[in-house]
Amino acid sequence: MRAEARFIRTTKAMTRDRWRDIRALIEQSIQDGTTKPGEKLPTEQELARIYGAGRHSVRRAVADLAASGHLSVEQGRGTFVLPRPMIEYTISRRTRLRRNLVPQGMAITGEILSADRIGAPARVAKALGLPEGAPVVASVRRSLADGLPVSCGTLYHDATRFGDFPERRREAESTTAVYQSYGIQDYLRGETRIRARPATEEEARLLHQHPDMPVLVVRATDRTPDGTPIAHSESVWSAARVTFSMRADEED
Repeated sequence: MRAEARFIRTTKAMTRDRWRDIRALIEQSIQDGTTKPGEKLPTEQELARIYGAGRHSVRRAVADLAASGHLSVEQGRGTFVLPRPMIEYTISRRTRLRRNLVPQGMAITGEILSADRIGAPARVAKALGLPEGAPVVASVRRSLADGLPVSCGTLYHDATRFGDFPERRREAESTTAVYQSYGIQDYLRGETRIRARPATEEEARLLHQHPDMPVLVVRATDRTPDGTPIAHSESVWSAARVTFSMRADEED
């Protein structure tokens, strides 16, 4: 009964759109900390009994909360409250993942999901200053903040210069450290393009988010201070977990 009480505020004034009332009550329990991040919600049947509503109304409320990034519906396990860190990510001349997130008190981890040598697609070849079809190393990587996925995407390098980049990256603490191992002491953001679109099924799975939640697609090219391109990245970020800001004047 004590667990049920956390989800019950007042059901007497519920409207005909019961799913909206149920959604509001569950969201309120999350926002006020009564229901904690990572906590498992009662089953659909139990929620229907708690709220005196049909399972269809409960299902719609849960689906809407999942689409907005509050809940994660995991097949065979149940429905869980998602942590919702809002990341402030500054894009500047020296954009760095750790420089952005560590000062916010977040533990940064990552994993290379795959690494392949391919022929450069036209857009990648243009960004890297290579002939179309030239060999490039494509590393697919996912980054996590406090254990929650925040981005995933592909990083492209000229295979003749950075052929073992994925192996070095697995051993290094950061991308900056890898470049230093190649003798590159500094690099700058040459270009950044951002757009929003619906997530693919695979992106939603990797980011642990509802398929209806949008993602922010970030395409960027990094260069050495003399203007030589060294990397092109195409990544997707969870739109519910990141706010981007631009600082073109940053020099340090």
